[in-house]
Amino acid sequence: MKRQLIAAVGVAAMVVGIAACGSSAKKDDNAGKSASGKTVTMWLMSGSAPQAWQDGVKADFEAAYPGAKLNIQIQPWDNIGQKITTALSDGSVDVLEVGNTQTAGYASTGGLMDLTSAKADLGGNDWTPSLNTSAVFDGKQYAAPWYYTNRVVIYNKALWTKAGITAPPTTLDEFYGDLDKLKASGVPNPIYLPGQEWYTYFGLLAGEGGQIAKQDGGKWVGNLESPEAKDAFATYQKLQSYSTAPKDKDEATPQQSTLFPKGDIGSMIGVGWEAPAPKDMPAENVGYFPIPGKTADKPSGVFLGGSNLAAAQDSKNPDLAKGLLKIALSDKYESLMASSGQFPNKSSLNSLANTPFAQAALKGAVNGAITPNLANWSNVENPPAPIKEFMTAVLQGADYDSTAKKYDGQITDLLGQKQ
Repeated sequence: MKRQLIAAVGVAAMVVGIAACGSSAKKDDNAGKSASGKTVTMWLMSGSAPQAWQDGVKADFEAAYPGAKLNIQIQPWDNIGQKITTALSDGSVDVLEVGNTQTAGYASTGGLMDLTSAKADLGGNDWTPSLNTSAVFDGKQYAAPWYYTNRVVIYNKALWTKAGITAPPTTLDEFYGDLDKLKASGVPNPIYLPGQEWYTYFGLLAGEGGQIAKQDGGKWVGNLESPEAKDAFATYQKLQSYSTAPKDKDEATPQQSTLFPKGDIGSMIGVGWEAPAPKDMPAENVGYFPIPGKTADKPSGVFLGGSNLAAAQDSKNPDLAKGLLKIALSDKYESLMASSGQFPNKSSLNSLANTPFAQAALKGAVNGAITPNLANWSNVENPPAPIKEFMTAVLQGADYDSTAKKYDGQITDLLGQKQ
């Protein structure tokens, strides 16, 4: 993603209307025989693009480039870093989704195509500037912002009603009280919150006005020892005390979205795609609200997660890769992302993000935060993942201050490694 705290892409001013978008599948008369028989491989991450988006982009691309084929492959997020590194080095992928916290790392090692000269043609003059920051490295455009999202509380309305709760909480104290009521009513997990869900912790830290890493004397260092980080962790620890989720696992181990529909979890903190599908739980039983803050007028801070689309530097089909990006990033398909609950790369399209999840997420995004836009940030996220290890250690009883000092040292070392 980008720097620490931003104005969350001016969310309050983003909800404006948009005219209907036409097809982006204009035939490329210059493609001719150059496209015939070629296959462009596109990697997307699990949970990002709805099937209608995939089907439409494929149809429009193959119509625009007669004879070419688009092969969309869905990849899991777990341990994706090494897989992308390998694919970029051997040229087995042409266009790929890259997490906005990871883009700078892949750009710095030469894996991504420089799109600076193509930015205007891709629609970049209208991209929301704050979202585009993570797609730029060393002054050059190495990717395009695709979508962003943030976490909200997803709750089981039936369990909350049974516990006598009539309205979602607006403060943390009210939230704790509701979790107590759920527990008293026999719900084994008033909230499902694994010990290593660092995205939620990151957001709580942002809400305290803190940073997970900071600049000190010209270098980036870990900042878990700060008072803000300690206060945020106290909130996280209290929320986690209402959960039987493992303290040494994250939200994907096991995937919390598979557990929630079983009906014995009162709430969880997640992104839109983690909410149960209607076939697994009736839509009327699923509710959403922003993660509450200390006061009713200000929700908790949140991690502004999201993804960019990039082309591989060693793509065997560089012109087709840029053509695919133009179609995928068009208003037609950004609008489809918005209508499915994601937030698109242009603020003018955000009014289409009107699902119950999106409405809750927009309220929280006002206090959004992102990681530093550093080439080495992926070192911190990838195994051994010192932030996750730190969280587990403290939740299992380790002294906060000494443990924070230990892992701040590890974060500082990882941020200082040469590429």
